[in-house]
Amino acid sequence: SRRRRDRCEHSRLALTMSLGSDSVATATSVAAGVGPSNEHEKALDFANYFVSYGYIYHQKDMLQDRLRMEGYRTAILNNRACFEGKAVLDVGAGSGILAIWAAKAGARVVYAVEATSMAKHARRLAAANGVGDVVVVLEGYMEQVTLPEQVDVIVSEWMGYFLLRESMLDPVIAARDKWLKPDGALFPSSASIYLAPLCSSLYAPKLREFEREVSGWSHFKDFMGRENGVDISVLDAEWQQEQRDYLLHSCLWQLIDPAEVVGEAARLLHFETATVTQADVATVTRPFELTLSSDSEVSGFGSWFDTAFEGSPSSPASSPVVLSTEPPLETHWGQQVLLLHPPQLAAAGDLLHGDFTLGRQRENHRLLALRIRLRHTRPATGEEVYPERVIHYRVD
Repeated sequence: SRRRRDRCEHSRLALTMSLGSDSVATATSVAAGVGPSNEHEKALDFANYFVSYGYIYHQKDMLQDRLRMEGYRTAILNNRACFEGKAVLDVGAGSGILAIWAAKAGARVVYAVEATSMAKHARRLAAANGVGDVVVVLEGYMEQVTLPEQVDVIVSEWMGYFLLRESMLDPVIAARDKWLKPDGALFPSSASIYLAPLCSSLYAPKLREFEREVSGWSHFKDFMGRENGVDISVLDAEWQQEQRDYLLHSCLWQLIDPAEVVGEAARLLHFETATVTQADVATVTRPFELTLSSDSEVSGFGSWFDTAFEGSPSSPASSPVVLSTEPPLETHWGQQVLLLHPPQLAAAGDLLHGDFTLGRQRENHRLLALRIRLRHTRPATGEEVYPERVIHYRVD
């Protein structure tokens, strides 16, 4: 489908890999994002990120995600006590669906803040669904919008690939600190990221494609010498490395078959949206341990996330909801596959462990850089099965 092709293209993640290095240069964060500081930066940010969200087709991609919609709809409409008579803020409102649901749940007023021209569609949709007198649509960056009052509830769908790509949690945190009442609630209230070892179905076809590209380069090199009189042999190594990084050392969007998961997933990160800070998620390093459940060739890692909607201590949700992207669940987020080349043969009970670092790319704070420091040991004998590896990924 076009949705799948668009997602695969927009979520293609580049990787660079080094072995035995402690460098985390590609996983260091930029300064905590607080929105563009001037008109030039605002224009660049809009062109690089926000512009696509102004198109209905992009909104449709998310609106047809059944599990996403069901999670938010149930969390809001089945917890009316959290919304009735309350002032609600929807951060990054898009087409305004969450704001409409909050109004239908009895909110006194809903401030729907949207940075793109989708704001005009949100305004029309609210009116067409009978809540135009409750939903107040404000077009602009959340960090630069002024509300007439403090709010009781913040709702937002801020999650991206690897949960934190796009940095949309930043404006939610900024809005919380400035506009949420001390006893206010956030929907969602918490989030977690998971990592699991894979025997990935993507590895073999990517290896074959790499081999075809290497062979094709040889024919191309002959053509350049024969037809154009130019020897391009000096580029042999660079071509192979370029293709290896792109095809074998890539991280891909995929709907993972649970049969590919060859060990129990580890929770890498968990935070409460009521207390998390921008610094907490700008750079994250966590240890992990993954125990293999069967003899397997480990050719990658899979990652997914979940979010919980539990209200707040002063206004708990009577019907808590968990929105998960765990395999085999199908959402527009899919799952992320970090290919491991070359693969490592493992026995049941083997331990893959080390640390995982997630940070922001220096060039663009909305994109991520990942690092996995990997050790492979066999607890039954105490031996180190493979030398330590350090692998760097870019989440573009």
